[in-house]
Amino acid sequence: MVDQSPAIFNLAHFRYYEGPNPYLNTPAIVFDFVVSSDVVSPTWENYLEEIEKIFPQLKSRQFSSQADLFAQTVSLVSQLDMGLHLKEFQVIESDQYQRIALQCLHYRTLRQAIDLVWDWLEAIAHHKDFDLHRGIRSLQATFCASAYGGPTSYALLQAAAKQGIPYFYLLEERLIQYGYGKYQVRGFSTTFDSDSHLDSDFTTQKDDCKTFLANCGFPVPQGEVVDSLEEALAVAETIGYPVAVKPLSGHKGIGVTANIQDNRGLRSAFEQATRLSYRRGMPIIVEKHILGSDFRLLCVGGKFVAGLERRPPFVIGDGQSTIADLIDQENATVARQDTPTSPLAKIHLDSRMENYLAQQGLYLVSILKPEQVVYLSQVANISGGGVSVDVTAKVHPDNQQLANSIAQHFRLVCLGVDVITKDISQSWQAGNLAVLEINAAPGVSMHLNPAIGNSVDVPSRILEHFFPGGESCRIPIITFNRLEQRSLFQYIDTILSHYPHWLIGSISEQGVWLNHNCQNFPRDYNTNIRTLLRHAQLDCLLAEYPEAIFEQQGTFYQGSNLVILENPTQTEMILARDLLPGGSLILRQENEILVKKQDSQTKYQLDNQQAFCHFCCQQLSQFIGDW
Repeated sequence: MVDQSPAIFNLAHFRYYEGPNPYLNTPAIVFDFVVSSDVVSPTWENYLEEIEKIFPQLKSRQFSSQADLFAQTVSLVSQLDMGLHLKEFQVIESDQYQRIALQCLHYRTLRQAIDLVWDWLEAIAHHKDFDLHRGIRSLQATFCASAYGGPTSYALLQAAAKQGIPYFYLLEERLIQYGYGKYQVRGFSTTFDSDSHLDSDFTTQKDDCKTFLANCGFPVPQGEVVDSLEEALAVAETIGYPVAVKPLSGHKGIGVTANIQDNRGLRSAFEQATRLSYRRGMPIIVEKHILGSDFRLLCVGGKFVAGLERRPPFVIGDGQSTIADLIDQENATVARQDTPTSPLAKIHLDSRMENYLAQQGLYLVSILKPEQVVYLSQVANISGGGVSVDVTAKVHPDNQQLANSIAQHFRLVCLGVDVITKDISQSWQAGNLAVLEINAAPGVSMHLNPAIGNSVDVPSRILEHFFPGGESCRIPIITFNRLEQRSLFQYIDTILSHYPHWLIGSISEQGVWLNHNCQNFPRDYNTNIRTLLRHAQLDCLLAEYPEAIFEQQGTFYQGSNLVILENPTQTEMILARDLLPGGSLILRQENEILVKKQDSQTKYQLDNQQAFCHFCCQQLSQFIGDW
């Protein structure tokens, strides 16, 4: 806590749900908010004046209690000053407790956010200073270090959430899975299980890849691979300065030096490339430097979708500040928060920058004239602080087709084609463009959030590649509150009578089955369901969620096509909340059965000769046609 002063309120009974639960239809953290009976507690109005200084949007909101204010404040903080899509929350108030449920993507980040707001409100109550912004920066670091916090990974998750595509993290594989069962796609960033690892590895072998591109007739710079400085100097003499140097294998512009004008510059660049190469002793590429700007042409599924100009980081003088001061000022801007949603990364001071400044007769302590522009690097890499400019609409059709033709030689969903040219709106066939390299698993956030120009929703284009035209990303799921083994097999047989080649996964408190074959899965319920949904051949899932399990773990998956409830408790009735559009509910209350389908509902009476399971199987046979 902030200090040893008595706590105004406490938080207790924390629970984490990986999926929909009795409180929210999203993953959530749920806990009790308890006002101390031993301390005079301020009203929520006492807190509001200080909170509104940070979150003025709260001025227009209404609050029912301190717990409600706490929940809404945590919900805002959990967006981490970068617009995360985490906005769902609920406050349940009763005579016994005040319970808060908050939408969760990454447990550690949200748990840390809850503690941060707790400390902040306690500090306000005790009239103590508190640095909330520092706490949010710590939250950002926690989130960015998580499996969800990479710029490209989060952009894809956000797009999936908008499109209603379910996803979950596979801890053992360190991958994100999109979709369920046979519709699944697994990947990390923009590398997916359908990619050829051979092609992906080949793109890192810059010299062999360059030779391949040349053999295909694509324009590439003249150059050679060398093993020594002597060989590098000889190649430069042959092809003529200026030249560029890069490690044979690498990424993100590490070890790359462009526009080398003489032997002295080549010696320095060669030493740097050797030192920063992926593996010590690896050969180095020396090639002709082509004058022009650096562009990334991004292809998804072999088709051009976005173009981006990448400019090196720069500062603009004011006549008073040193270059180091100007870099600090630039890094302090909102655009350079260096979060998954910010358009610019931080500019990092290092020896390469100092060397490049020295080539221009400048140092970090140099004071620039007003409006003097100084570039800080030869490499226009976005992760190194470079500036991204959307040029999608300017890319000449011939250059788009060039990118398509290159991408279609590889079994890779996403491919970045890096080219250099003075004018991307002019056809490459005029001889003014060279392909520098190609990149598997290119980042997409710079297209979604460019520093200059229009956003191109590349993440949605990627998901549309896997799930085109709204094609299913889900297998049919039937949820029960009670499911005996005998009834389970009747449901399985009903489905197999329509689809005999289907593989049906089932889980109840009695066990786990694939069709009629019992599986030796661990006892943890939702772990078993994750395992079933990870099965790449699964066609359908049947899952029992009685009150005890639903209350304790929630459902792992998001949405059901059919919910069958037999004399449900009040908590079990919540299972019907998560019916998918077009889904159906069969509800039995004693001898009366209600069938709800879309906008219609029909009531039936269950006589003594008709078993509920048999009735549901008859209804299921009708529903299966919609699947």
